[in-house]
Amino acid sequence: MSRKSEADLPGDELPGALPEALRAELIAFRRDLHMHPELGNQEFRTTAAIKGRLERAGLAPRVLDIGTGLICDIGEPDPDRPMLALRADIDALPIPDTKIGCAYRSTVPDRAHACGHDVHTTVVLGAGLVLADLHRQGLLPNAVRLIFQPAEEVLPGGAPEVIKEGAMEGVGRIVGVHCDPKVDAGRIGLRYGPITSACDRLEVTLDGPGGHTARPHLTTDLVTAAARVVTDVPAVVARRVDARSGLSVTWGRIESGHAPNVIPQHAELSGTVRCLNLAAWEAAPDLVHAAIDEIANLYRAKSQINYIRGVPPVVNDQVVTELLYAAMASRRGVDAIEDTEQSLGGEDFSWYLEHVPGAMARLGVRDPGDHVSRDLHQGDFDVDETAITVGVELFTATAFLHTLSS
Repeated sequence: MSRKSEADLPGDELPGALPEALRAELIAFRRDLHMHPELGNQEFRTTAAIKGRLERAGLAPRVLDIGTGLICDIGEPDPDRPMLALRADIDALPIPDTKIGCAYRSTVPDRAHACGHDVHTTVVLGAGLVLADLHRQGLLPNAVRLIFQPAEEVLPGGAPEVIKEGAMEGVGRIVGVHCDPKVDAGRIGLRYGPITSACDRLEVTLDGPGGHTARPHLTTDLVTAAARVVTDVPAVVARRVDARSGLSVTWGRIESGHAPNVIPQHAELSGTVRCLNLAAWEAAPDLVHAAIDEIANLYRAKSQINYIRGVPPVVNDQVVTELLYAAMASRRGVDAIEDTEQSLGGEDFSWYLEHVPGAMARLGVRDPGDHVSRDLHQGDFDVDETAITVGVELFTATAFLHTLSS
């Protein structure tokens, strides 16, 4: 993205610096969440912890009707001045925490905050506490809404339920962050346009009469049929769309048969469909269905397809991305901002963007000087906790600049 000159950016006069005592409290809060991860729509302890801290700050959070997740306004909404919403996702992943020698590793078997949602939650909480204090001083120019969303990791995500409960009413723009272990702590990554991909889930069953492996010509050779679906469908689909759309079918599971000399009657396959382009994503179900049916029919297998819609791509609005750029530059300088590339990962933040313009930033969490390649969704995932301060500063500055640019 293009760089603005420092002369075009606001100075250091923006209020909202993070007090040292709150900085230490937020690190402790994040570590507590990290030790007690909860899966999507099960985040009861997490919700209670957020609610309790916001109430101690004199705020009035509203827990969602589903029992997890909450919404909290800072200041009085004004119909003539749409709010900025700050969004965090609060759920964890169903994988074990494999960190060694970490005092705050997960205490829950096969559960871990391996995607950084504990950081996202802490950042929005911290920004909310700073903004609430400024509001009490009469220094917050416009109301801000905090959204703590459940079930981001569960297709099609928890965002539709949050929206259904009125989270976007009175909101004019929305911003969020996502941890990035490829970016140093102290920095953020920004991008105009698509920053994530669409992600759907695909479940396929193939059936045939079964038979003896000595006579595959007399039956449906189901294992071969399944293998051809696995290998040929991605290639066929890729040739039916513009290559720039990045439409990708990838299988994660295939299961069939119980004996080496028996052709089975049933096979199951499951995987994901990812796409960089919104138009291609909208066409993907029909393309995938047709490709599977064609190949299954070629081998005389009966196919049943369950195509589960996930999330569209997150497409960052240019004006809101520039707002995040200006906010970060005002706090840390333009050298703390880098371009980022579009990811093939999915994010249900995209559902909010069906209603209002918004943007997501990549929040650097890598220890500066650490050159080991790391990724999300791994059991040993951890962050440089100075990223919490950076995220809070980014959001508080964005809240002020949002008013100035509205």
